[in-house]
Amino acid sequence: MISIDRFLSDEQDPKAVEKVIGKLNDLLTSGEEILYLAVQKKPAVNLLPDSIAISNKRIFYCEPGNLGLTMNFKDISWKNIKEVSFKEEFFGSKFICVPQHGENIVTEFIPKTQARKLHQAANEQLEQYKEMIRQQQLEENRASAASVNVPPIQTIIDLPIEEAEVIQQPIIEDVEDETTLKLRKLKTLYDKQLITKEEYESKKANILDSL
Repeated sequence: MISIDRFLSDEQDPKAVEKVIGKLNDLLTSGEEILYLAVQKKPAVNLLPDSIAISNKRIFYCEPGNLGLTMNFKDISWKNIKEVSFKEEFFGSKFICVPQHGENIVTEFIPKTQARKLHQAANEQLEQYKEMIRQQQLEENRASAASVNVPPIQTIIDLPIEEAEVIQQPIIEDVEDETTLKLRKLKTLYDKQLITKEEYESKKANILDSL
């Protein structure tokens, strides 16, 4: 059961607080607690004030209905809130909640002291939620990076000398076979006197230069 005493420190209407807290007891989920409660104070008649409650999971908007016989509750969770602010005016302050989607939620005639504390509590919870999301994203990014296994590129330098020689040998043999074959063909042409000695020496030099 929530005690109402700690929500009367800033001149909140005791009857309104008692009625709202009594209803909120049934709405809180596991691990949820009310951190602050602000009550409207209208400049003329203040018989049916609205209230705003801040919990560690959401903002509650509490509006009396049917001449105070019933209470209407609306809530918005921190994940659906973009930012919160307040604006001090002649009669109290406006508390403004900017949702991720849709129109701003504006509550007027919140006493200035209550509006400042309401904004502080709401802003702290919103920042904590954003930080929690940032940490979750960091963890997800780390997990994704760890799951991508890039196989190491094995170079000849990484291999033992024997294996490196095996890899290199066929390449050298291919070059030697091709060069030797050309030289043999050229020598055969010269031996058969199909080309002159000058042509033989010139072509031989070209083949050797291409290595």
